[in-house]
Amino acid sequence: MKLKYSLAWLQLKREKLRLIVAISGVAFSNILMFMQLGFEGALYESNTRLHSSLDADLVMINRRSKSLAYSYVFSRRRLYQALGFEEVEGVSEFYVEYGIWKNAQTNDYRPIFVFGFDPNKPTFTLSEVNQHLEQLKKPDHILFDRQAKPDYGPIAANYLNNKTSTNELNNRQVETVGLFTLGPSFAADGNIITSDTNFQEIFKLFRHHRIGYINLGLIRLKPGADPETIKENLKAYLPKDVDILTIKEFIAFEKTYWRTTTPIGFMFRLGTIVGFVVGTVIVYQIIQTDVADHLPQYATLKAIGYTNNYLLGVVFHETIMLAFLGYVPGVGISFALYQVSKAATLLPMQLTLTRMIVVFLLTVVMCSVSGAIAIRKLKEADPADIF
Repeated sequence: MKLKYSLAWLQLKREKLRLIVAISGVAFSNILMFMQLGFEGALYESNTRLHSSLDADLVMINRRSKSLAYSYVFSRRRLYQALGFEEVEGVSEFYVEYGIWKNAQTNDYRPIFVFGFDPNKPTFTLSEVNQHLEQLKKPDHILFDRQAKPDYGPIAANYLNNKTSTNELNNRQVETVGLFTLGPSFAADGNIITSDTNFQEIFKLFRHHRIGYINLGLIRLKPGADPETIKENLKAYLPKDVDILTIKEFIAFEKTYWRTTTPIGFMFRLGTIVGFVVGTVIVYQIIQTDVADHLPQYATLKAIGYTNNYLLGVVFHETIMLAFLGYVPGVGISFALYQVSKAATLLPMQLTLTRMIVVFLLTVVMCSVSGAIAIRKLKEADPADIF
């Protein structure tokens, strides 16, 4: 085994320029896969951060809803029917809509996510929201996302300096009375939270947001109640125009939409596959050329008694070495690009341990496949052709 590694390393480093090209090719493939997986992860995480911050055990949605951004409204009476179950501790109405925000500095208009809820009912687990509940009860008071993109104007800075900031939302003057942290997503570049009363006033021209209709129904259960059992009981009891999901299912519901319904999820997966294929082709070219250049030497080794399997093992060890040598710089460069992308887009780009393991395994498979294809030429090495 040690001799195989030594022979493989000697062959790799003999042509230093070729080795550098091979390492660069593997690293480039790693970077492609890391970036595509990173953006895909950011896609799912950014679009489910709101879901994770809801104070609920079960969520009621219109059965026709596709995601949070494309949710249909339903009658609030459906939510109140859940109160008939002894295990239900309380319910909360939740509203979602795109608003039009005016940047006071540039006079540009941009869409922004607006969430409405009843401040008298537990809805969020975000402490930044819960500490401003009394202020939200006042007319035209809102909370602004401190991590929203700068295109909306210096709202967070103005608030921190003056403890207030007045802007225009849907042609209505609103006052920022607090900040919270959620961040942009692929659905919106910023977010606003306000009371249900203010929400109705802001969107009073939208017929489908008339009083009595909601986007989500949040259901809190009493301690010890089993969410799965209550969910099934509610689904059997309520009309089929609504569906009941646990929080985990609600998060999975959102991820499924972005993964299967929109082209974005497909493009990121395709990008990962392209990175894998590019790396496979590059490593194949390097290994195939190396095998061809050393074919007489391989034939000589066969002549003195080394088996095909031994020589195949040498080539395989070369591919594994390339996988390691290319992976290390690939990880380092990808980490730097993650930081640049995170700063530029404000998306949650995280180089997680799981992602590092996945890309490493893909790299090993990629190099192994390349080697398996390239060694076909090695089997043709015949000592009789040499001597």
